[in-house]
Amino acid sequence: MNKLIIVILIIALQVIAFSSCNTENKLTHKKNTVTKISNTSEKDIIKNKSLFYDANKEKILGNYEKAAKLFSECIERDPGNAAAMFELARVYSIQGKYPEAISLTEKASNINKDNIWYQLFLADLYRKNGQYSNITKIFIKLEKEYPYKLEYKQNLATSYIFEGKYKEAIKVYDLIEKRTGITEETSVKKEKLYLKLKKSQKAIDEIKKLINAFPNESKYHAILAELYMSHNETDKALNEYNKILEIDPDNPYIHISLSDFYRKKGDEEKAFEELKLGFANPNLDIDTKIDILLNYYTVKEIYTNMKDQAFILSRILLKAHPDNPKAHSIYADFLSRNNKFKEARKEYRLAVSLDSSKYLVWQQILLLDSRLNDFKSMNNESNIATEFFPLQPLPYLFLGISNYQLKNYNKSIISLKKGIKLIVNNNDLLSQFYSTLGDAYYQIKNYKASDDSYNKVLEIDSNNYYVLNNYSYYLSLRNENLDKAEEMAKKANELEPNSSSNQDTYAWVLYKLGKLKEAKKWSAKALKNGGDKNSIILEHYGDIIYKLGEKEKAVEFWEKAKKTGKGSKFLDKKIMNKKLYE
Repeated sequence: MNKLIIVILIIALQVIAFSSCNTENKLTHKKNTVTKISNTSEKDIIKNKSLFYDANKEKILGNYEKAAKLFSECIERDPGNAAAMFELARVYSIQGKYPEAISLTEKASNINKDNIWYQLFLADLYRKNGQYSNITKIFIKLEKEYPYKLEYKQNLATSYIFEGKYKEAIKVYDLIEKRTGITEETSVKKEKLYLKLKKSQKAIDEIKKLINAFPNESKYHAILAELYMSHNETDKALNEYNKILEIDPDNPYIHISLSDFYRKKGDEEKAFEELKLGFANPNLDIDTKIDILLNYYTVKEIYTNMKDQAFILSRILLKAHPDNPKAHSIYADFLSRNNKFKEARKEYRLAVSLDSSKYLVWQQILLLDSRLNDFKSMNNESNIATEFFPLQPLPYLFLGISNYQLKNYNKSIISLKKGIKLIVNNNDLLSQFYSTLGDAYYQIKNYKASDDSYNKVLEIDSNNYYVLNNYSYYLSLRNENLDKAEEMAKKANELEPNSSSNQDTYAWVLYKLGKLKEAKKWSAKALKNGGDKNSIILEHYGDIIYKLGEKEKAVEFWEKAKKTGKGSKFLDKKIMNKKLYE
């Protein structure tokens, strides 16, 4: 429902022009409706005028309390001063004091019954206070007094709608139509009102009348088709859609409407064919197409069953809008959902080459770099992203991670510290920054800073198993705080059981504490959970059983470690001399 349209003149000088502060007893109107309220001396009139001007000045300056006080004084001096009542009411309205404003405006309107501006302002106050029946009374009066003013008729119809008096509103729109002829605005409003009254045939007739007046306007046929569809008159609806094709064969929306038509009839094949035709039309705006595509993957069941359709439509979209970044982005979304990460990243890159200002697209690129373990690309693209979006923290995290993986540890630390300063109320992100920062500090042997970073993560989230594992492992390598390391490694395994990395760390801490039997047990678990393909875990198991006296078997595991990958700096020496070195 449209808001009530009320035109109110706000300029203070115009108020003064039609009603001054000289007690109204000198005002004359064509109907002589203003009565003399009081006898005021010439001296008082001059003083009251000055007071009124001062009040208006304060109102214009925004000093509403002061203005209200002066206007009230003006009314006290002259109880019949409608202008001062009106201006004080306006001040009260600004302050949200609607009951007081209404009372004053009603008084001003009774004193000066011919003042249109008072009536319009009063109607606006009634609207703000929800008094719709009173609005209707005002516009009934104004419409009769000024029958040539269409805006008063429009306001009257709208006020009837607010009251739920739809029949009366239609009668007013009929009067408007007699003056203006048949128009889309009036016919569509009447159609909607007939539908509210459950008079569907009247609504249909209204649109038919509009079509007769404008037979070549295709959108009116579309409205009629939708009306027929809503009442299950499918044959009549199809007839209207075919008329649109005759009148406007390049209409960008007709195939979307026909697709919806066939889908409602249960003909999915024809529905999809029409959808393809709509998507192929470059004149159909891309946002409409994207809204349709979004339906495919916002509901998992739809996407699973109609995934092929989604890909076909997204490729048609690309062909119709090759230079629109949105087309590449949504195609990339579908590719990413199907684990086609390289292809998705390519499309996202094309999107940012067309429009580099979309942060979320850059974010998707960086996430795909991470999924692909492409740290060189991540480093390059996160560098660019930090330049485009210097206040977004996430690109600094990716820059820090990529530099860490590329062994640029000092650069990693610099970018991570920059990003931390940008984080607001996001503890999960803060944890990721400090976690990576702890790793980077460890690599440059700044152990205190590393420990401090890990401790900050655990202050935020004491159950961060990644940090619990790394922190405990690094402490064991340094032979420091082994009791704390044991506690953290144990907790990491409780939080994420069956992780070969966590199990190996716990085994290694136990080994450092001399708890060799427990260490062997946990190291064996790590091997069963995939550690047999990791050179470090294989070497650790060899070290543990060597200390338990299984020296020949230990050498076998050291040899397996060498075949699997790079072990410790002592691995070759251990194999050569068949002896443990630490």
